[in-house]
Formats: sequence, C-alpha cells, structure tokens
Amino acid sequence: MKNGERARAGHGSPAAPGPTAGPGPTPAPGPTVVGREAEIAGIRSRIAADRSHSSVLIVEGDPGAGKSVLLDLAVRLTRGTGQRVLRAVGSESEASLAFAGLHQMLRPVLDDLGGLPARQRSALRTALGLAEDAEDAETADTPDALLVGLAVLTLVSDLSEPAPLLVVVDDAQWIDRASLDVLSFLARRMAGEPVTLLMGVRAAAVLPGFDKGYERLEIGPLSGDAANRLLDEQPKRPTGRTRARILREAAGNPLALVELARATADREPEGSGVEGPLPVTDRLEGIFARHVRHLPEATRRALLLLAATDAADAPAAARGLPEAADTVWAPAERAGLVRQDGTGVSFRHPLVRSAVYHAAPFEQRRRAHLALARQLGEEPDRRAWHLAAAAVRPDEQVSAALRETAGRARRRGGHAAAAAALERAAELSPHRADQARLLADAADTAVFTGQLGWVEHLAAGVRERSDDPALIGRAALATGRLLTLGPHHTAAFALLSRVADEAAATRSPRLLDALAAAAVVRYYSGEESQRQRIEALLADVPDSAAGGALRAWVLAVSDPSGAGASLAPALPRLIAAAKGEAGSLTALAVVAWLLDRTPLAARTFDEAFGRWQAHGPLPAGLACAAGWAYLEQGRWADARSVAAEIAEVASGAGLDHAEACARTLDATVLALLGEPAEARGSAERALALVDPLESRSVAVLARRALGLAAVAEGDYDSAYAQFRAAFTEDGDLVHYHVSPTVLAELAAAAVRRGHREPAARLLERSARHLGPGMSARLFLLVERGLALLAEPERAERHFRAALAGEAGEQWPFERAQTRLDYGEWLRRQRRVAEARPLLTGALDTFRRLGARPWIDRAKAELRAAGIEADAAAPGALTELSPQQQQIVRLAAHGLTNREIGEKLFLSPRTVGSHLYRVFPKLGITARAQLRDLLDDALQATGSAQ
Repeated sequence: MKNGERARAGHGSPAAPGPTAGPGPTPAPGPTVVGREAEIAGIRSRIAADRSHSSVLIVEGDPGAGKSVLLDLAVRLTRGTGQRVLRAVGSESEASLAFAGLHQMLRPVLDDLGGLPARQRSALRTALGLAEDAEDAETADTPDALLVGLAVLTLVSDLSEPAPLLVVVDDAQWIDRASLDVLSFLARRMAGEPVTLLMGVRAAAVLPGFDKGYERLEIGPLSGDAANRLLDEQPKRPTGRTRARILREAAGNPLALVELARATADREPEGSGVEGPLPVTDRLEGIFARHVRHLPEATRRALLLLAATDAADAPAAARGLPEAADTVWAPAERAGLVRQDGTGVSFRHPLVRSAVYHAAPFEQRRRAHLALARQLGEEPDRRAWHLAAAAVRPDEQVSAALRETAGRARRRGGHAAAAAALERAAELSPHRADQARLLADAADTAVFTGQLGWVEHLAAGVRERSDDPALIGRAALATGRLLTLGPHHTAAFALLSRVADEAAATRSPRLLDALAAAAVVRYYSGEESQRQRIEALLADVPDSAAGGALRAWVLAVSDPSGAGASLAPALPRLIAAAKGEAGSLTALAVVAWLLDRTPLAARTFDEAFGRWQAHGPLPAGLACAAGWAYLEQGRWADARSVAAEIAEVASGAGLDHAEACARTLDATVLALLGEPAEARGSAERALALVDPLESRSVAVLARRALGLAAVAEGDYDSAYAQFRAAFTEDGDLVHYHVSPTVLAELAAAAVRRGHREPAARLLERSARHLGPGMSARLFLLVERGLALLAEPERAERHFRAALAGEAGEQWPFERAQTRLDYGEWLRRQRRVAEARPLLTGALDTFRRLGARPWIDRAKAELRAAGIEADAAAPGALTELSPQQQQIVRLAAHGLTNREIGEKLFLSPRTVGSHLYRVFPKLGITARAQLRDLLDDALQATGSAQ
C-alpha cells in the first residue's frame, strides 16, 4: 500500500505506536497495523541491528493490501536505531525516464559519489545526468551498464561501513527499467554486505531481474477477525447489514475496508459510494473520485497538478504547486486524499492519484501538463514528456524534444527509456515516413531491453506506416536478432532469411548483417538446410574490407570444417585490422574458437574485454564461445566467470537459450572439477530451457556435461548413454560442430562398458564425414578415440599420433587425458618404465587444473606402475572457488581491494571478506605473502593459458 496505507486509510490511529511482534528496536510513532503480526515479525528479522549479511525480500500484494505500511515500519525501525535508509518510490509518470528511480534513491547521498573510483564515479554521474555542463553531457561516453551497477554496489558498501544499511523501493512495478536493472545487479552482488533490500510490488506485476531466486512476502487479505478489528477502529464503525456488506465487498483488503466504511458513513442518499460489481481497485478509485467532486475548485486544480507530476522528485515542478501550508490543501486532507508532512503534500495512495487524474476532463489534464512543462525548463526530459501528454495532434516540436530525450537516455544507457521516447516521438510526428523511421530506431534500441513483444510491436508499426524495404528490413532484423537469443530458432531463421532475401533483391548492405544473425541460428539449431540457404545468399555478397570480419563470421559459424577452415591463415591479419573495435574483435575471436585456434581466440577475447556487452547489456550471438575457449585452454575459473555473467544477464532478460548456453558451460567445468551433482543440476536446467530439436548445440553440450559428470562418479554406463546421445541412431552427428568433440569421451566410456564395436563404427563414420579438413584438435581427439578402440597391435600408432608435436599442448586437459590413457595402455602391456613419465605428466596437469576425479585415476595408475604419488590434494589455489582464484591472482599482482572489485564487479568489502577466508587455506597470514608463496602456482596455472 502506498501513502494511503496509513492512519485512516490503513489501520488505525496515526499516533499509536507500532505493535511489538518479536524482538527489535522500538519504531518511531506510526500507525497501528492490524492483523499483520507475522509479516511484521518477518520484516523485523530482516532489519535487526546486529545483522552482518545481505538480505533481499520482495513484498508483494494487491493495491491496498498494506505493502507500504510494512515498508514504512521498516524505515521507522531502522531510523530509530540511527541507521541510514535509502528509499525510492516508483511512479507511472517517471517510468519512462532513465535512471529516475536510481536518482531518487541516491539523491540524499550524491555528495558521497566523490569517494568512488574515477571510472565508477564518471559512469554513475553520466547515468544520473549529473555531467558538469551540457557539453559534457553530449560528449560523455555511454556508461557501461555493469560499471554503473558496480558504482552503486561500491557506494552502498561504503555507506554500510559504519552501520547496516536499508534500501527500500516501493511500487517497484513503476520503477524505470534502467534503475531496476541496477537494483537487480545490486541484489545479486551484495552478498556479505550488511545491506537489506526491500522491494514492494503489486501482485502479478512483472519485475525483471527479481522474478526468481528471492524470498517473497505475500501480503494477502486480512483474516475475518482482523478485518472486524480494523472496522472497529474507524471513526464511525459500521454495524449490521452495512458492516456485513463491507466485509464481503472488501474481501479482506485493508484500504477497501477503511474507504468503504468511510463511504457508507458519508454516502449520498443513493448510496453511490459502494454500489456496483466493480473490482476493489476500480471501486476505490470511484470512491476517491466522488470525494474530489465535492472539493473547492482551487483544491481540485491543485490536486490535478499534483497528480500530473511527481513533486517529490521534481522540485522545479513543485514550485508551481501551492505551498503545503496553504489552505487550498485543507479540504483534500480532510477528505482523506492527501497528507501533509515536513516534506510537503503527497497523495495517500496511488489510487487517489489515478482517481484525481482520470476523473478530470482531458482539457483540464492538458492544461496541467502545459503548466508543468513551463515550470520544467531546466529538466528537458520531464518537460518533453509533459508536452507529449498535453499534445492533441501531431506536433513536430514535441516530437523533436522526445528525440532529444531519447538521445540523452541512450547515452546514459537507458535503452528502455530511449525506445519509449522514440515510440512516442513517432506517434507525434506529422509525417508517416518519419513515423516509420522513428519506430525502426525504437525497435533497434528496444532490442537491448530483451522485450521481444515490444520489438515485434514496433516492427509491426513500421510495416503499417511504410513500404520502404530498407526500414521494414531494419525493423525485422531487430526482431530477428532478439529471437536468436530465445528458444524458437525455426521462427528466427525464417524471419532472418526473409530479411536477407529482401536485402539481396535490393542489394542492401543489410544482407550481410542478416546472414550474420542467421548464422548464429544455424549454429544453435544445427539444421543443415539452414547452412545451404546461408551459403546460397552469401554468394550474392561482394568481398569488401569493411565486411571482412562479418563474412568470416558467417562462413565459420555456418561450416567451420568446410568453408570456414580456409579462413584460418587470414585470421591474424583480420584481427590486427580490427584493433579497437570490440564488436569485430569479438566476432573474430568466435571464428578463431570455431576453427580450434584456441590460444588466438582466448587472446582476442581478452583484448575485447566486455565482449558480450560491447553493443549493449544483452549477450551477443555465441557469447559463450569466450568461456569455451577459456575452458579448453585450461582457464576454468575464467570460463565459470563468463558463464556466470551471461547467465545473470540472460536470466534477467528472459532469454532462455542464452541462459541455457551459459549453464551448459558451467556444468561442464563443474563436472571436470569433480562436482557431479552440481553439474547435473546445471545441465538439466539448460535442457529444460530449450527444445532439443530447436537447439541441438545446447542439447549436445548438456549431454556431454552429463556424461562427464557420470565419468567423475565412475558410472560409465550412464556416461556412454549421454555421450551416445550426441549422435543419431545411424551414427550421424547431431550437431556439426559439438558432436565431434564427444568422440574421444564416447570411445573411453565404450571400452569400459563393452561397447567397443558399435563405438568403433560410429567413430570411423564420423572421421569420414569430417574428412581431411578437420582441425588439429579434432584430429587429436579422433586419434585418441581410435587408439582406445583399436586392437593392441594397432593402438600404439594412434596413441603416438594423438601425442605427436606440440600442438596438443593448447588443450591441456585433453592432452593429459591422452597421456593417462596411453600410460595405462603401456602399463597393461607391461611397459611400466615407459608408462611412468606419461602418468606423472598427466597427474601434474590434472592437479594444476583441479580435476579431482582424474587426479584420483592418475594416482591409482601410478600406484599400479609402482610409484606412490604423494598424497597432496590439488593445489591450494585450485581448492578455491573460481571467484576466489581471480581475487587471489589480482591481489598477488598488487591490486587493492577497490581495484579488484572494479575488475570483478564486486564491492571492496566482498573482496576483503574473500581474502580473509582464503588466507588460512593458503597457509599465509598477510597480503604481502601472496606473491612469493603463490608465484609458482600462478605461473603453473598461467602455463596452461
């Protein structure tokens, strides 16, 4: 409940103290809250003064249920102990203003921004529109979304240093999307901070970033006893049939109980205040509107002006309102519509605002918006939206103002706000051609919100207003790009191929863009007919230096073992030419990974730091390729970090396929580290997010992870079944790029479970399919598989081929597996002296990587070969979590906690907490010991990179 869930609108006397439900500080005087003892106890437990960890709670309920009363109580309890509170309240009028909610929340602490690191301070000030002057604002770089989130995390961490901090966000369903994304980032990253985040939201409202993984406190209807007690506290307590009807109509909603009781006490003879079958919300709005009709004209005008703005967050607009002490407000306050306090006048509940606004004729609303626009000359974004609300016909000047607003929002990283402004600018543009162009711009921008339905709506608007194939194609391409990140790849490819056809017919440069997106779909789906379609269309694209990276991308993604392989010699040149262009570098890094140029791919991904955020906050196509390159190179902690970042962004945006890709990557690393239960959970979640026939790449990767988890447990029957699922019943590849990487694992499991002959046939069939163009990595994997499945007299030449040359060192885990297999084979051939160095080398690699199941197997083989390997567990560094490993590496290089936090998007306090827990595990007591004591381990880890 909003302001109205207090005093007369919510539960009793405003002077009465709050109830005592459980231990905790005594709140400042406030309204009595009836029937919410359990909820109050839950709130109290979250804000206890001795709390030493973070907490997030979503408080949800219907309008009038009492959400705001509980949040107000939390604020009073916290302030009563002298602790700090940051607070924001969403409003419909500001839902389209980028970072408006964040600015409101941080306004009391803006002076503290000076203590942030320079990059964070600059990003946050830019996002909040706090550039020193207009010229700075125009030239400032678009702030990185993660850097803005990190700045808020660091600020919140600093503010909570003296004492725990409470952050309260009410009516979160109306908080602008850019602010909501920052709050979601804060909620995910503030573990270990003494910070509590309470989010009040209407039931059934969609709250991106908070839809899963957080505890929810549902504020349901009051019990019959509590409802009766609340009615008894009213100034005129209803009785008899009237009371029964109020109880029935209100259905336990506290605000409805109070207002219906009031309406029956004050109602006109016809009883218009409570009649009709309207839902509670509509009925309450009707009651409030009826109260407005009886107010003096000057009061109605003031109320409408207040309803059209957000006085608390727009001081300039507030100057146009009567002073709080002015008698114009007294009738509205007596009518229970507003309340006055030290900060001014505010509505008691959002429904009052809605009732006042919508009960007024349009012409009166229009005059109110124009009056506010005149007051907001120094706040151009709010001024533009008020002018738009007052527009009665197309208006080029207002449209232009909204376009400028969109530009400012885009520069600040507010993609949702920018797209909304462009959409409204289109509606107000007098010319259909401009309308279509602006809607196409809006669609391009809305892609970064992840809201597919909105992008499709904008694209439909372009088609309705224009027959220009270039505009229609641009809007359709925006839709297609977003579709690639979801699970419906057949529909995505159909749309993108139509765009490509139309671009080819008009010789549009958009053809290559469409094919680049279509190639991503081809990779995800693994559909052969899509490759043929792409190659046919690509033949119409002329070679050009400008399109070199994209052309390489399309070829390699569509057919890495065929057309893509010819690109390998040109990759270093193309990468050198792309210096400084993160998008091109990322695309070429993906190409290098697809062609098994793993070290080159990893170096290029490193150079394109911030890879999948290069063009916005959403993961680009094949973003997980960075993680796979790191995994294959032995940088497993880095691989898990990539997976965590992508899963975080994709989950918040509802991009199921992108999230599934990240989860398969993490599942694979977990299996290799010897965490089979966690690996299975992550892989099974990935499979649940996609249709295996639409997303063959994810399906095969998830099966490979499940197979590795089974190997880690010694369950080779299950492992064989999972690896075999990477191939059809006839032995063909389910996915043209991923399935071949499973061949050696399939062979190893087959040998242990007596499936040697069918596995050998499948391996030979796959080798023929791959042909002489297979990469060096695939050649080594095939040779390992052949060695495992071959008869003794033929096995050794395949083992030697699989270990020939230095190329295999690029893939340390796979090379160690081959050494282990060959050493085991040699031992069984009674060639123990030859087996020992191979087994020792394999054990060293497994220990360096932390591959526990394979460590145990290598040690067992060494014992059988007459060598008792020392009992040392994996190195202390590999015992740490991936995040702790990264922190230790950076600390060993002399970075401060604040610098480490900025690199890893953590607060300095979280970094310090990790180091405090890590020191005993590493056997050290001081930070200065890190470089000396860990130098060898870090160098060993780096040798795999």
